Amino acid sequence: MISLDGVMQGPGGFEEDRDNGFERGGWLVPQSMEGQLAPIGEWFKKAGAILLGRSTFEMMRTYWSQVTDPDNIVATALNNWPKYVVSNTLSDADAAWGNTTVLRGGDVIEQVRKLKERPGGELQVHGSWQLVRSLHDAGLVDVYRLLQVPVVVGDGKRLFADGAVPATYRITESEVLNGGGGALALTLSSAAFGTTGVGEFVVEDGKEQIA
Repeated sequence: MISLDGVMQGPGGFEEDRDNGFERGGWLVPQSMEGQLAPIGEWFKKAGAILLGRSTFEMMRTYWSQVTDPDNIVATALNNWPKYVVSNTLSDADAAWGNTTVLRGGDVIEQVRKLKERPGGELQVHGSWQLVRSLHDAGLVDVYRLLQVPVVVGDGKRLFADGAVPATYRITESEVLNGGGGALALTLSSAAFGTTGVGEFVVEDGKEQIA
């Protein structure tokens, strides 16, 4: 879930993520029209396992462990499917939430690379700002699924903050939700990055062209 200006911090509530003095938590809630979050349930259906950073893990466990509705696919996935949490401080006892494994020590990127090689559904990351950035920079993100909300938050943790490794994606699916008043659901698949210096816009014989 991201804003127009790329903020992904604390969309669901004021106290969800107060890091760095963030005071605009809950910016998604006023935009949550009927059916707007439906794509997220469909995205979860593609998952075989969930990968989370520690802060997101603890936040999700507090909230989703209370949701027992069997028709809620997000709750079913998070409460029952295999989960992996990246942390060097979380003990196995502290990580107790269904089928959860703590990834600690060593090369986390390599551990994630091996998890991706396992057969089955997708290895999905939800939230987990620092983890997503590390995986992006390592070239391990194959697909982004974004729910972009027409709100400018102004500050906060951004999905693609300064210094992110350059990458190119192609839009493979898109859906305007609630007649354009709510959000835009996007699926972006990794593509070869178009490096700088290989072309430019020029004018020849009065016509704009790419050279």
